[in-house]
Amino acid sequence: MVKDTKYYDILGVKPNSTTEELKKAYKKLALKYHPDKNPTEGEKFKQISQAYEVLSNPEKRQLYDRGGEKALKEGGGGGFSAPMDIFDMIFGGGLSGGRSRRERRGGNLIHKLSVSLEELYKGAVRKLALQKRVICEKCEGRGGRKGAVETCSVCRGSGVQVHTQHLGPNMIQQIQSMCSECHGQGERINPKDRCKTCNGDKVVRERKILEVHVDKGMVDGQKVVFSGEGDQEPGLEPGDIVIVLEEKEHDVFKRSGNDLIMRMNLELVESLCGFQKVIKTLDDRELLITNLPGNVTKHADVKCILNEGMPQYKNPFEKGRLIIQFFVNFPTTIPGDAITMLEHCLPPRPEIIIADGAEECILEDLDPVQEARRQEYKNAYDEDDMGNGPNKVNCQTH
Repeated sequence: MVKDTKYYDILGVKPNSTTEELKKAYKKLALKYHPDKNPTEGEKFKQISQAYEVLSNPEKRQLYDRGGEKALKEGGGGGFSAPMDIFDMIFGGGLSGGRSRRERRGGNLIHKLSVSLEELYKGAVRKLALQKRVICEKCEGRGGRKGAVETCSVCRGSGVQVHTQHLGPNMIQQIQSMCSECHGQGERINPKDRCKTCNGDKVVRERKILEVHVDKGMVDGQKVVFSGEGDQEPGLEPGDIVIVLEEKEHDVFKRSGNDLIMRMNLELVESLCGFQKVIKTLDDRELLITNLPGNVTKHADVKCILNEGMPQYKNPFEKGRLIIQFFVNFPTTIPGDAITMLEHCLPPRPEIIIADGAEECILEDLDPVQEARRQEYKNAYDEDDMGNGPNKVNCQTH
C-alpha cells in the first residue's frame, strides 16, 4: 500500500507503474517543461526530475512507498541530483546547453500567415492547421519491437560506405556514399519486426492546430515562435515552428511604421469653400474632420490626425499618426454664365503685355498613349539609322 502518491501524481503515472512507464512519462514531461522551452516553469521541471530520480531507484522507491518524503529523509535518501544531470543522463547528454545541443536539435518549420491590416490594428487569434512529424508512440521511436534494431553490418553504424578506386600506380581514390543497406540510418530492422504503425520510420505524421496570437501593432515579416513544436526525431530535440506574418494590402490605408497614410479626393468647391468628411477607422469607428470655410485646401496638401495611426507593438495605447493627402478634382469645363461670377470671387488675373509680333497658338491635350507610341517609333528609327545609315562601317575582305 503506497502511503504518499505525490511523486506518482507529478509524473502522471499509477503507483504500480513499471520502470519503462516511469521513464516514458519523465521523457514526455521533461521535454515539455525544459527551461529552454518554458523559462517560467523551472520549479515544475525540478519537481519532475526529483520525482523520477526517486521512483526510478528501487531502494528510494521502496522507502517512499512505505513512508513518503519523510521516510526518504530519515532513510538518507533525501539528497537529489541536479535536474539537468538527470535530463542529460536520460537523453544522452548535450541537450541542455552549448555546441552539442545545437548539433542535436532538429530543424525549424517555417510557415507564412497572411494577415489583414485590421488584424494588425485590433489584434486577433488565428488558428493554423499544420502537418508535423511526431515520434511513434507504438514503438516509442525504435521503429520496431524491442531488441529488433541492429547496427548495420555494412557501414557499422556510420550510415556511409567508403569505396576505394585505383586510378593508376600509387594513386587511390576514396569515394564516400550513403549506405545502400540502411539508407544512411546506421541501423537496420528486419521487415517482419518493423512497427506496423510507422513502418519502421520511427515517426508518424500528425495534424497540429496552432493558435497564433497576432498582437496589436505587429508588423509585416514579424515572427511568432512556437518553441519545441517542430518535427520530432529520435535522439534530437525538436526544433521550433516559426510563423511569419505577411501583411495584406489594404484598399484605403497604407502603413508606414506606426503611421497610416490615406488619400482623400475633394471637389473644387470643397477645396475652396471648406468641407466635412467622415473617415472609417480600422476598428470601425468614425472620425469627422472639418475644414472651415475660408481655409483653402490646395491640391496635394498633406495633413494629419495625431494618435489615430497604428498602435505601437507592446504599447498599444500609444498610436502613430493618420496622414491624409488631399487630391482636388478640377472640373473640365465651366458654364459661361458662371465665369463672370467666379471672376468677381477669385483674385484677379495678372496683367500681361502682348507684343505686336506675338504668334497665337492652340493648346491641345497630350495623349500619354500616343506619346509613348511616338517615342517607341523614334527609338526604333534611331536604332535602324545607326545600323544602316551613312555612319555604318562595313568591313570588306579583298
